[in-house]
Amino acid sequence: MGVSRDSVSSHQKFKAKYGLPFTLIADTESKLCDAFGVISDKTLYGKVFKGITRSTFVIDPSGKIRKVWPNVKVAGHAEEVLAAL
Repeated sequence: MGVSRDSVSSHQKFKAKYGLPFTLIADTESKLCDAFGVISDKTLYGKVFKGITRSTFVIDPSGKIRKVWPNVKVAGHAEEVLAAL
């Protein structure tokens, strides 16, 4: 599943546009993002703001985090995660 702080309608459009076969969670209150420690300072055009550091977590059926990839770059990442499973 994927999580971001975007709205449910934004997630629905994104999922439809890219044909994603998995659940997207709208964490509009940032509860999951805060709990997983993925909110950090970002800079854009000299302005500092709080944003999500793209990260991947493999969580087993009992809820234990088995592997973490912090600060993910999209290219090749899906293959890296699948290889680790």
